[in-house]
Amino acid sequence: MPLDIKNNELLLGGKSPVKCPALLLSAPASNQGKTMVTAALAYHHRKQGRRVKVFKTGPDFLDPMILEQASGQPVDPLDLWMVGESGCAKLLFEAAQKYDVLLVEGVMGLNDGKPSTADLARRFRLPVVMVMDITGMAETSAALASGLISYNADLQVLGFLANNAGSERHAAVVATALKEHYLGALMRDPRLEIPRRHLGLAQASEIDKLESRFQTMAESLQTTPLAALPEAVEFLPPELSSCRSTNTPAPSSPSQTIGNLLQGRRIGVARDSAFSFIYSANLRLLEEMGADLSYFSPVHDTVCPATDAIYLPGGYPELYLKDLGNNFTMREAFHKHHKRGGIIYAECGGMLYLLDSLTDKEGNSGTMLGLLKGSARLQARLSALGHQYFHTAYGALRGHTFHYSSMTGAEEVLSQARKKLEGNPGESLLVNAQANIAASYMHAYFPSNPRAVAGIFNGEIKQVFSQPQS
Repeated sequence: MPLDIKNNELLLGGKSPVKCPALLLSAPASNQGKTMVTAALAYHHRKQGRRVKVFKTGPDFLDPMILEQASGQPVDPLDLWMVGESGCAKLLFEAAQKYDVLLVEGVMGLNDGKPSTADLARRFRLPVVMVMDITGMAETSAALASGLISYNADLQVLGFLANNAGSERHAAVVATALKEHYLGALMRDPRLEIPRRHLGLAQASEIDKLESRFQTMAESLQTTPLAALPEAVEFLPPELSSCRSTNTPAPSSPSQTIGNLLQGRRIGVARDSAFSFIYSANLRLLEEMGADLSYFSPVHDTVCPATDAIYLPGGYPELYLKDLGNNFTMREAFHKHHKRGGIIYAECGGMLYLLDSLTDKEGNSGTMLGLLKGSARLQARLSALGHQYFHTAYGALRGHTFHYSSMTGAEEVLSQARKKLEGNPGESLLVNAQANIAASYMHAYFPSNPRAVAGIFNGEIKQVFSQPQS
């Protein structure tokens, strides 16, 4: 039955759909260049005087750093499971009211994952542009394009941008093959490639002349149809957006009353090149719940701020073994915080920092904080990847895991995460004897369960997680 928007508007205080130019950029596979293309397109619109909001499909921290620098605005994830359909609808609806153009970068290939980028495009009727790396092929590009279009017949696929063309002749052959689906070509230029490491792209702060790279590619895009403002897409308020069922309980409603759950609570957030994997939405939620946030660098600062709780996000502590190990005053400050009963919540790389020691892939070891018993070692192969969730007293706390390290000699396991697809056991939640430290490999998306997050930072860790596992 179609939505009766007018009647629903009356019930919802006059909220009505809003239109905003929007575009989703996907690809046939990973490593096609869609991050740089999305960033360059955001940079192009920004230089035209437009307010640009960029989203990233799925859980990710590294791509959003680059996209944020290009757009000048925080980048939020759009993940139908982790964020939830209602949460995604809310983010898109609010952005459509504030910005002149919305861009969404997909994840992996168009149809990869459950949910996939195609699922997101389908759910919100986003037009799709495909970025296709044509290295090593010519006419075959048309066969690939035809297959993707027919497989996604219910999507609005605008066409294909040929990336890494070897020459003007190469681009012309592809243009002839793709016909009306051809949206132009970008020439191969090694100077524009973004360096990579084991978790993906390098951090934006580490990339030399990143702004210049944006500008160079943006100039190339000006000769393509993508330079024009995309067509407007209608976005509904989340109250009018129908949500599909999922295999686990839906994330907490973003409209629930949360304004005083952390009122007056002081939280120190580690934030530097070693600890940078933070969802902007996590920080916004903490502030919306009344927390007073302060930021510090375990690498560069001598002390952490005097706070009630500390948030240690993930990142690359293995790249800063010497700096972290030799920062004795910071280690002392953490121990003082712990002894006076201060809360510490740590994720992935933040958890590794809490251990006795950490060893990188080359065998170099560094002394860490020693607040959790155990050690960790980086390895060549990926250890874990995928969506997971913890059962809590307030429902599911959702997130994802992605790491190359393994641990030994850990503390008490308070709870065990579950994998989204299989429901099998996932990452462990570790606590110390005093239960004022909680740590896990899982990167939590805080808005999926604000009450559980508030309980963690209020020092109710055992109450939040001591639930029977189903």
